[in-house]
Order: sequence, then C-alpha cells, then structure tokens
Amino acid sequence: MKKALITGVTGQDGSYLSELLLSKNYKVIGIIRRSSYFNTYRIDHLLKNKNFKLLYGDVTDYKSIFSALKKYKPDEVYNLAAQSHVKVSFDMPEYTTNTNALGCLKILDSIKNLGLDCKFYQASTSELYGNSQVKFQDENTIFNPQSPYAVSKLYAFFSVKNFRDSYGTFATNGILFNHESPRRGDTFVTKKISSAAAKIKLGLLDKLIIGNLDSKRDWGYAPEYVYGMWKMLQMNKPNDYVLATGKSYSVRNFIEESFNYLGISIAWKGSGINEYAINIKNKKKIVSIDKKYFRPNDVNYLLGNPKKANKEIKWKSKTSFKKLVSIMTEYDYNYYKSKN
Repeated sequence: MKKALITGVTGQDGSYLSELLLSKNYKVIGIIRRSSYFNTYRIDHLLKNKNFKLLYGDVTDYKSIFSALKKYKPDEVYNLAAQSHVKVSFDMPEYTTNTNALGCLKILDSIKNLGLDCKFYQASTSELYGNSQVKFQDENTIFNPQSPYAVSKLYAFFSVKNFRDSYGTFATNGILFNHESPRRGDTFVTKKISSAAAKIKLGLLDKLIIGNLDSKRDWGYAPEYVYGMWKMLQMNKPNDYVLATGKSYSVRNFIEESFNYLGISIAWKGSGINEYAINIKNKKKIVSIDKKYFRPNDVNYLLGNPKKANKEIKWKSKTSFKKLVSIMTEYDYNYYKSKN
C-alpha cells in the first residue's frame, strides 16, 4: 500500500485529493494545524476511514514536518498548505511568505536530509504570470508576480527546480489555474458570488457587493485538478505542468451565469466604480461595487495553455464554465434552503 502525506489537507484541494488517493488504496496522512482543529468539515466524512490519519503539524515548523516524514516515510508528498488568498497577502506579507515560500523549502530540505525516496508535488499558481503580455500562459511564459502571494509562490517554484537540479529530488510544480468547487472557501470570489446569488433567490440577502467585475480567469473544476496532481507524480521523471481549461471568463460572466441558473435575469447600469446590476423582474439593485474589494495591484487576465499536460500526463479539463457555475450555485441554493 502506497503512503501519501498531504499538507493543507483541510482545504478544498486537500479534501478532494484525500478522497482520490483513498479510492486508489493509499494510506493518507494529513498534516493539520492545531488552529484548524475546528475547520475539518471538508474531511469529516473521511475520519472513520482506517487508511486516513490526521497528524498535528505546520509547514512553518521544521521539526514537525521533519518528524512526520521520518515516521511515515511516504511515497508521495503533496504540499497544498498555503496562505492562499491573494488580497490577504497584501495585509499579511510576512506570514504569507513564511507559509508559502519557506514552508515548501522546509519540506524539500527534510526530504533531502532524511534521504527519502519519495515524490514531491508543489502547488504552484497561475498568479505567477501576473499581467502577462501573451494571450496564453504556459510552462515557458515569463513570470511577473503582482502580489506578495505570487512572490512567495515564485520562491517555492524555484526551490523545487533547485532541489530537482541540485540533489536529484523528484519534485514537481503544478502550475494550476483557478479551480473551484462547492468546497471553495467563503472569501474567494466564486464562492462569494454563488452563495450570494442563492441567498438573494431565497430572500436571505438583498444584494451582492463585489470588486473588479472585469478581471478574467481560467476557471476549472477542482476534483479534476487534483487528479492532475496525482498524474504528475505517476511519471517516471519530474517536470512542471500547467493545468487549465484554455478558456477565460470574467467575474461579470460568473455573476451572470450564477443568477441566470437561478432564473434571475439581470441588467447592468452605470459605469466604472458606480456600475451595478438590477433584477429585471422587480428593478431592485442586486449587485454593486465597493472599491475596498479591489486589490492594491490586480491581475486582470489569465488564460492557460494545458497542451503539455494534455500530451504528457494525459490530463484534460472536462467540466465547462457554465457547468462549474451551476454546480456551485445549485449546491449553495440547496444548502441555504435546508438551513431556513
């Protein structure tokens, strides 16, 4: 039986990856921070599985990571732990760096010092590209990080390459473009939209307050992306791969699709910071903009080219943007309906 160690196990990706690996008969060891003890709702259904174990630790604490690796000697290590909110990284740059950059380094250094024969996956990000000047971003596109989050991930990205080249570590970067699901955190824009639309439909909220409507992202479905992570570590040689859909949509598009799924037709009025949307049926304002939700330095456009992953690891995104929005919106609608 293979063993896998996952940091960030309580997050969206950590929960889906745990399910995938357990279905493939892995023993899964999840590293959980003491402060996350009350935040296990995504993995509570796995706690009775005899092959799933939680272990207290933190990627910012070298000893806890070193001890976990020494004790379990995993075949695969997935580093999904991160301060992953871009806007928060401007408010907490030091914490973001300690977690995202040095956390990755500590795991790689532990693997090297223990002499472990294991494969390492680093959760990288499309935010590395910043405001790229090319239509599609791939593994050869120049990086241009625009936030403390992206800068910290850049350090981790090159740490992986350095250990791979210097010590022969099987270390892989997965440059994942935005991937969403009903398990997305409440502070992320897609979840904020889908949950607000559901509450408005149910009469539990008057309007959605949002930031940059025209920011465009390549949005995919998270369960498919964790499968891509696993595929990367099944290769004979380590490499870096972009996972993306190859299609880009704006925040505005996401809002329109979410409301439309619930049978609410909207119309946009005004312009700039004063733009808003009304419910065509009753003329009520249901979307407005607040500049406090804008980032100090925003990335306005990301669009991935997944051809390398398509060809080499046989991975391809299957869920359309419209289907993704419907999955999230339906889940939130049913959830809030059941609570009221």
